[in-house]
Amino acid sequence: MFDNLTARLSRTVESLRGRGRITEENVAETLRETRVALLEADVALPVVKAFIESVKAKALGQEVLSSLTPGQAFIGILHQQLVQLMGGGGARWALRAQPPVVVLLAGLQGAGKTTTAAAPAAPTAHRPRP
Repeated sequence: MFDNLTARLSRTVESLRGRGRITEENVAETLRETRVALLEADVALPVVKAFIESVKAKALGQEVLSSLTPGQAFIGILHQQLVQLMGGGGARWALRAQPPVVVLLAGLQGAGKTTTAAAPAAPTAHRPRP
């Protein structure tokens, strides 16, 4: 999903170059491509609509800092909204079961299930093996 979204955004952010402000006209194509990429990644339509509206609300009329291009500013807004959509950062699980706990990871091929399962977890107390 992220590779597809990155590829689509890279093509459309070019339209934002050379602008001093982010306006509805110069982000419409980027939002359209974002919507298509999310729908192709099987994100639910109501979630996509809410996400696009939140990005549009934050991006429209925002002044661009002198060190950033409008494309960079828009990508920053898009990134913040994607992180928020996916639950923010650092969420912890509160499992109330005796270890070991079985967890099912389900998702599309290439979605990162294996990487997520193998990612180092927060340090825990190690139990000696019997």
